[in-house]
Amino acid sequence: MRKQRSSTPCLGICSTTYGDDVCRGCKRFIHEVINWNSYSNDEKEIVNSRLEEFKVTILSHRFKVTDAELLSSKLKEHAINFNDALDPITWIFDLLRASSQDLDLELFGLELLPDHRTFSLSSIKDEINTELFELSQAHFDRYFTN
Repeated sequence: MRKQRSSTPCLGICSTTYGDDVCRGCKRFIHEVINWNSYSNDEKEIVNSRLEEFKVTILSHRFKVTDAELLSSKLKEHAINFNDALDPITWIFDLLRASSQDLDLELFGLELLPDHRTFSLSSIKDEINTELFELSQAHFDRYFTN
């Protein structure tokens, strides 16, 4: 079953319940998390589009998807939740989130770009999470903080 672009980006690890303005899991803003179920599909699409844009920016500097169909089938095979309505490069975020070890990226239809091949996947994962959180926090601070 294909997901809609407006599907929830929730990862089930919400830090907004502990007072964060930006969730450290899905990177949505507190008001988006609270009001998600009352949002229209268009409102949800706006949120998902912002998150997708941030992920594409961050991930495309580190990875190349060489085979999107293979990546999709491997994510399904490993029961990794991802939104197949979004750009395939964003699926890397879900793969890294779900894996606790270094992976043979080639088996998933992925390639690390040359500038990042000397780094461990674990350190790249941490870097991606930090950068995505910082982008989301900066966006929140610019547009929602007085």
